[in-house]
This record gives sequence, structure tokens and C-alpha cells, in this order.
Amino acid sequence: MTVELGEARVPDAAPDRTVVGVNLSLPLFRTLSGVLAGHPYLKVVVDRVEDTWHLLDTRVHPFHVDYIAGRILGMKADELDAQLDAFNASVYMAPDRRFLLGVLSLHCDEDPDGTERPFLVLETTEADTMHGELLEGFYDYVRHRVDGRLPLLLKPANHGQEQELASVGEARVPRILSQELFGNRTRTCLNPGVAEGRLRYFRSLDEYRGSAAELGWADIVAMPCLPDDVPRVAGFVNTEPTTPLSHTNVLASGWGIPNAIVRDLDALVEREGLDGAWVRYQVREDAITLERLAGAPDLERPVWHQQRIRVESPLLDDAPIMALHRLRGADRDSYGTKAANLGELHHVLDSRTADLTTFYARPRPPRPDLLAHLASRLGEPDAPVERLRSLAAERVARTVRAPEGVALPFRLHHLYLTSSPALQQGIGKLKMALELDALDVIDSLSLDLQHLTQNTPIPEEVARAIVGSVPGLLEDDRRLVVRSSSNAEDLPGFSAAGIYDSVTTVRGADQLLDAVRHVWSSLLSPRSVRLRHEVGISLDDTYMGVIIQEYAPADLGGVLVTCNPTRREDFRNVYLNCTAGSPERVVDGTVLPHQYLYNTVEGGGRTVAVDSTGTDLPADTRAALARLALTGRLLQSHFAEDDPDDALDIEWLMTAEGAFQLVQVRPYAR
Repeated sequence: MTVELGEARVPDAAPDRTVVGVNLSLPLFRTLSGVLAGHPYLKVVVDRVEDTWHLLDTRVHPFHVDYIAGRILGMKADELDAQLDAFNASVYMAPDRRFLLGVLSLHCDEDPDGTERPFLVLETTEADTMHGELLEGFYDYVRHRVDGRLPLLLKPANHGQEQELASVGEARVPRILSQELFGNRTRTCLNPGVAEGRLRYFRSLDEYRGSAAELGWADIVAMPCLPDDVPRVAGFVNTEPTTPLSHTNVLASGWGIPNAIVRDLDALVEREGLDGAWVRYQVREDAITLERLAGAPDLERPVWHQQRIRVESPLLDDAPIMALHRLRGADRDSYGTKAANLGELHHVLDSRTADLTTFYARPRPPRPDLLAHLASRLGEPDAPVERLRSLAAERVARTVRAPEGVALPFRLHHLYLTSSPALQQGIGKLKMALELDALDVIDSLSLDLQHLTQNTPIPEEVARAIVGSVPGLLEDDRRLVVRSSSNAEDLPGFSAAGIYDSVTTVRGADQLLDAVRHVWSSLLSPRSVRLRHEVGISLDDTYMGVIIQEYAPADLGGVLVTCNPTRREDFRNVYLNCTAGSPERVVDGTVLPHQYLYNTVEGGGRTVAVDSTGTDLPADTRAALARLALTGRLLQSHFAEDDPDDALDIEWLMTAEGAFQLVQVRPYAR
């Protein structure tokens, strides 16, 4: 459950049942409470000056701040709007504050015999900086006024509160962490949305593989963990835990389809007879439902069947193999988006001239902007705008680095393809099948062509150019990474997340050339050909660049997106996932990562989930991740070309020395 800062007002639509100064019984709780994330909840305000508390009628008072300002202090709405940030600071951050704001939520444990044991959880907003003494006092005040038969636990709302409570015994203040409270929740939103379609439930990957060719746009695919090569359908359902930053959820977000974890699907399918049935599937942050329909709905073919994605014409002449640091964003038409973005990252870090403040300069009504918050995050609360720009550039350059390496242009891919009559003949057959929309042969032709690409020798002059471009990297049997960089990815309406290959275990010249061919061949995989064909991307316009880098061993690797994937209207938080080793383990869904939300406006962070060890990362590592999250937000200002609110998807790794290296910067789920 997330408790929000006040942002808007909802006019009274019902009699106000708010009560002041009374003890809280379970019947009164149920009378006043609303429901959030499936749990009844009640907002409370403790007035330390008047030594009383207010139990807010949730329907009438959705925000603590509005209630305090209007009902207790007698402020008018426009008066509060004019000083909203200062008022928020006075109630959420001042160490000597008058008011303590929180939420009580009702939960239930179940004994082996099925007996339910209700308990209450007290928490603050995620941005609240209560110190340990205030947290103890808040807990005590509420504990003495709540029905003593109900256990009461304090849930730290952020990492700062966890640290403040570290020296306080659990007998003194019983507590529960968010990941303990919600880590085993039955249903979890991954990507909000609504779909009507036919539920296809597969209990295993083998069962799915046996029927994958039959899946169509009106199907809702359910299985333990969806594979990266799942076709474009109406919705996804996972029955085992995964992360919002997996490749399949990035696809769901880009395709605009609902996706969720539904652990009780077996029981639901058996009870309602849903497998193969037409259903209405709705995923919201606070509720996930699958409802059987009486029959097949009157569905129209989705918009993407008529969608045509525009790809800029690739530049195939004269582009040389280039060091990454010499590229800029405009070079994407010769080297691909990934390579061009890494070159642009080098420029941002080396020049320190980019304006990285535009996200914070946007109006956030009733605020004129968030620049004062940025100044606080950068350690100079009174800094003028020009100074902020300098501080932001310095902070980013100090926090992250860009990988060294070289980029192979589309020109080399073109020379390779045109060097082989067999490849040209295979491409001609595939183009004909695509023009005729001969779906029954497209996959087999693509697969044959992919295999042919992997086994056709690279022309000698092209091979010499590739090997000669990285003589230093081939010394001493160094391990290399060879990554894809196509012009048919990271496009508005077509992210292509996870459909092209990279090779991460390359040593020596022979393996390097094999890896380059493998990356080139991934442009011809049946899935990539099919997905591009669905959105009208021509095979003639599609080329593959290649990035060659030295492998960097990592203690920690992960992905961050500069938004909250399940609440895209949330402008405060950055979502970050990580695990031991490389970021690929996060996006391919092979491990359950640590998951965090970091507030890049008021500051602070909180743990959403921990990995399979059940143990959170150390506090100093989480603090470093908070700095990385802020860096991602600042880079968003530069890389979001059309709108500073457009989120970025950043893959990163942390070395044994604690340095962060960004290995990919791309738009998130466009």
C-alpha cells in the first residue's frame, strides 16, 4: 500500500463522518474506511498540540493535507496551493512538527485450521522523514487508542525510517516491512489495462510451446512465467512472481495490454471454468479481476493491426567503425539506437554542458515547477537555475560512467548480406512471402535464413575491419560482449524489447566474428520478422549495427525506469530492480530481483520486494542506488526528445569498486 502526498481536492459527496478524540473499535474502523490494494484503510491525524487525534472519513477526505489545512487550520484552498510544498514540508519533514499523519490498514493472517486473525498496520507517507522518537511516539499514541485485542504493527514507509527504528527493539515497537506484508500477495499489478479475450492457460512451458502457433490477437495468455518470445496478444497473466521490468512486461507496457501476477489462477480457473472461456480481464493497481463472459464478445481487430511504424531510411554509405565515445544521438541511422545513445551518454558525461533540469522545470500544478526540490536533492537549497544546471551535470558525471567500445555500422551488415548469393536468394523469398502475407511459410523461411546467416563466412575485408577495430580488446584472451543495435527498435509504438540477441561470452577473433554473425542473424529470427511485419516495418529498411565492448564483471546489475510502471501518473518515483551479476538476469525473468522505488522529488526510497534470499541489500548499497535513481531522472531530461516526462529504461551494473556503468539507455515502452 502506498500513501500519497496531497495533490488534489475532491469535493464532499457524502456526509462527513470524521470523528475526533475517540478510541477506535473495529466497527468504527469499518464505518470510516476505504479500500486500497484490497485492504480496508483509514487515514489518521495526531495533533500533538491539542493532544487528540482525528479519524478521517475516507470518502470525504482523501488527503491528510487538505483536511489539516481546511478543517483544523482554517486555510482557504488557494492559500494552501500557494504554499503547498512548504506546507507539505511542515507536516512530513519538520522534526518538531505539530501533526503526525498516517494510515491504518486492516490485514488478516490465517491459522492452519482456517481461523482468521485480523491485525492493524500503521504507516506514514513514503516521503515522511519521522525520526525514531517521533515514530515511537506516533505508535504509542495510536496503540493506546485502538482496540487492544487487535495487534498493531508499524510499517516503516522508507529506508530512512527503517534506519531510525534499527536501534528500537521490536518489543518496544512491533513492526513489519513492506516486503513481508505484501511479498506473498495473491495478485499483483504489473501493467494496468483492460482486455476482453479468450483465456489460454498453460501449466508449463512445454504445454505453451505445443500451442503457441495457434495463439491470436484475441487470446489472453496465462502461464507460470511468460517467455520473451510470446506473440502479440490481448493480455498476459503470470502465476509465479516476476518483475515489472522483465522483457515481457516491457512488451506489455509498449503494447498497452494488461499484465499481472495471479497466484490463485488455478483455483479461479477450476471454480469458474475459465480455461478456454471468453473473459473480461481488468488490471488496476488496487484490484485484478477475471470475469467470465456469457459468450464471445463482438471484438474489433486491435489498432496495431492497422498500425504502421515509420523507420528512418538507414544510411549505408561510408560510415566507418567508430569508437562509442565519438558517436552522437543523430548517428542512429548509421549505427542503431543503442550505439548512438551510448555515444550521446559519453557526450553528456564528458562535456557537462547538457541541461539536465528540464524534468524539474515543468509545471506540476499547483506548483510552478520542482526546481526547489532538485536544489535540495543536489545539496544547495538556494541555488539559482544556472547553478542547478551545473550541479546536475556534475552529479551525473560523478555518479555513472559510459562503457568504452566500438560500434559497427549498418554498412558492414549490408556488405555482408550482399556478398552472398544464397543470402540474397533467401531474403528475396522471405520478402515475397511477407508481401503475400503467407503466414504459413514466413516462420520457416525466417528460420532457414537465420541459420544461413550464422554459417555464411564474413567477407575477408569486412572481417579484417572488424578484428582490426579492437586490437586492444583481443589481447590477453579478454572476454568481450557483443550487443545488438538495430534501427528497428526503441521506436514509438515498437520497443522490440528482448527480440534481438547479444553474446556475452566472447574470446578471441574467431569467436568475435561468430558473435557478430549471431547478432546480425537475430534480425531474421521468426519472431522479430513477424513482429516487424505486424506493424509494417519493411525488411528492406531494417539493418543491424553491432556494439563490441570489453566485459565488465559486476557485483550487482539491474534495470531502472524513470517512472512507476504501475502508476504512470506518479512523477516522483523511479523504479529500480537489481540482482547479483548482470542486468540480463533481471530482464529475462530468470531470477526474482530486489525491487525498489526511489522518490526523486522529496527524496527517500523504499523496498518493494527482496530477492529469493529473503534478505534486503545493505543500507549503504541502497543509498548508492538512490543516487543512481536520481541520475537516471536527470538523464531523462536530455534523452526524452519529445517530452521531458517520457521515461527512460536504463540497464546498469555496479563493479566491485562500487562504480556504476550504464550499458544501455533507451526510451521506456514507447
